[in-house]
Amino acid sequence: MAGIVAGAMLHPVAASAAAPALPSLVAYVRNGDIYVSKGSAEKRLTTGGHQARPRWSPDGKSIAFLKSGYLWVMKADGTGQRRLTTRAAAGPSWAPDGKSIAFASLSCTGGPGVYRIATAGKATPEVLFPRDCRGEELPAEPAPVTSRAGSLQERLSTDDAVAWSPDGTRIAFRGGDCDSVYDACLSVGTVATGGEQTVAAYGGGSLQTSGFAVVPSWRGDGAKLAWTAYQKGETKADDQPLHVVEYDTRTKAKRTVGGVLDREMAYITTSRAVVTGQYRSGSWVVVVDVARGQRQPFREGSQPSVQPVR
Repeated sequence: MAGIVAGAMLHPVAASAAAPALPSLVAYVRNGDIYVSKGSAEKRLTTGGHQARPRWSPDGKSIAFLKSGYLWVMKADGTGQRRLTTRAAAGPSWAPDGKSIAFASLSCTGGPGVYRIATAGKATPEVLFPRDCRGEELPAEPAPVTSRAGSLQERLSTDDAVAWSPDGTRIAFRGGDCDSVYDACLSVGTVATGGEQTVAAYGGGSLQTSGFAVVPSWRGDGAKLAWTAYQKGETKADDQPLHVVEYDTRTKAKRTVGGVLDREMAYITTSRAVVTGQYRSGSWVVVVDVARGQRQPFREGSQPSVQPVR
């Protein structure tokens, strides 16, 4: 995997008087509220704080998000806000047909699990992963996580955001069966069968590294899967601060994209993406050329999600 320090030095964030124009809206979080922008202006969709992880619906007409640790949805203009779950939730992701949303919550094993809930009516969450929890009685509803303490690295390490693949067959999520072998891992689960594939792992088994892989995101064609990673190696030379990994779902090859402290990548096209990066001593949404590494600041904020273009 390419060295992230060298890549970051070659491609610093370029100074810009105006945000670049994008083909569709990007939703992002600033000071606990959700905003949207295409570049020339921005609109605030929520007030009161405690909002996180906005995710656009496949038709671009709705946004799923977390409010005080529970799953909510609203229209693209911020109206029609309604709560979907009574269970504490993390990092939602829409099914490609827009009829249900996957989210993470406490599973029957005591670790993080993946559920789905219908977006219409008063639905009951259904367990997807772990497979052995399917058909079991739902565990007691955990207390919602409204904030995380510690450094940026520590806060991200337990982020349970999930990502549904564009073809609807798979979901990427933190943990899984691999938790019984490794200290931290990222899995891709097959919805139909419940089978899991480990795509990133740290500590445990024969691995001497520690770290994590979180906040997965699929490219629109399903050929690539990106996630936020951190690694502490056996020596300082093996250390890798926060960075974004892009994984080829066919060849299983991995490479680093973006720069040091980049995280939470969301694809715009096959060649461009937005990440949360460091700019002006704070967190900004940054537009990144995935192939060439060129970077341009977009808006102050974090946790970007790109509205699908239809």
